[in-house]
Amino acid sequence: MSTRPVRLGLRQNLTQFSLLVVVNALVGGMVGQEQTVLPLLAEREFHLTGYTVLLTYVLVFGLSKAATNYFAGTWSDRFGRKPVLIAGWLIAIPVPVMLIWATHWGWIVAANLLLGINQGLTWSTTVIMKVDLVGPRRRGLAMGLNEAAGYGAVALTAALAGYLAEQYGLRPAPFLLGAAYVVLALALSTLAVGETREHARAEARQSSGSNSSTEHTALTNRQVFVRTTVTDPALSSASQAGLVNNLNFGLSWGLFPLLFASAGLAVDRVGMLVALYPAVWGIGQLATGALSDRWGRKHLITTGMFLQAVALALIATVGTFPAWATATALLGAGTAMVYPTLLATISDVAHPSWRARSVGVYRLWRDSGYAAGAVLGGIVADLWDLRAAVWAAAALSLVAGINVAIRMYESHPRTGRQHVDHTKDTA
Repeated sequence: MSTRPVRLGLRQNLTQFSLLVVVNALVGGMVGQEQTVLPLLAEREFHLTGYTVLLTYVLVFGLSKAATNYFAGTWSDRFGRKPVLIAGWLIAIPVPVMLIWATHWGWIVAANLLLGINQGLTWSTTVIMKVDLVGPRRRGLAMGLNEAAGYGAVALTAALAGYLAEQYGLRPAPFLLGAAYVVLALALSTLAVGETREHARAEARQSSGSNSSTEHTALTNRQVFVRTTVTDPALSSASQAGLVNNLNFGLSWGLFPLLFASAGLAVDRVGMLVALYPAVWGIGQLATGALSDRWGRKHLITTGMFLQAVALALIATVGTFPAWATATALLGAGTAMVYPTLLATISDVAHPSWRARSVGVYRLWRDSGYAAGAVLGGIVADLWDLRAAVWAAAALSLVAGINVAIRMYESHPRTGRQHVDHTKDTA
């Protein structure tokens, strides 16, 4: 057994951190293979017409991913990070095959159930492992790099899948991308990625030594859940903003391709618009994650939610490719301000001894947004139309921004109050 000392920091752990960035890009690519193609597949091959029925795959994906996020946090504390990561990729093996050979819509829904479990286990674990490695000083940058890799791959794969679908048909070509991603990610996770749980334990020892009270280090799962969901203003408002953020993403996944196609756009042009949102989102996080380490978390999150509301209102109003391109880029920019910053907020406030569980609870609520977006978007679109569903999401984004502005305290250690002010359990 190696006795090499554990060191915290991005530079000190650059090789492992970079491997995890690559793995998370492959995690994002598994979602990207579906984004452009599945809504069109539902209409053209499975002849689904009701938006609520069509969005069943987003609903199932969101519920399974949300629930798995919670268990990923607790399991990574109990069994280690690496076994959870490998298990997530094993679950993904059947997904591309099911998407290619499905003869009934139920198979598509079942594939997305497995995909949600895959995403919950793998994405949650790469987040936790990166936070373990970098320590407290560069969390915003770490989360920016993580989420940029994931959503950059969503964008690239969505655009490439749209091109393949236009050239070779909706199946099987786009989903061969996912098959390649699974093979590569499973090999990297098994053979190259190392365990990072000892890094979290090292940080916990340092944190306990520097704080006057260590009462907060021994929290039950219930106490962590209640604190992250309700009682801590930063943790709970971050969870609520995350839910609305992913409601917007779930809505975009299920309804944006249909809205754009209704204007007569070709599949490859629809794919470009669908890809632009996560592309700006992914690239923007390279800057916003690091900026949150300099400027603090709260104002970036508030501004990002308000910008998403404006962008969604614009998408609901316009009807041309250039105007939609502008609006989806704005939506991506608003999401880039929010996404890594919310994760950094959770990591600021949660003690290392229960941080993985708090991340799991946050991601439970955040990814419930997929399901909420599917239900809200489907019902509103069926009752009124696609544009009304987008207007509803814009209104919720505005409310979430107001909630953050009122309730969230600044969590970054150099720019605001630290989490030790909020460690007494009220559950």
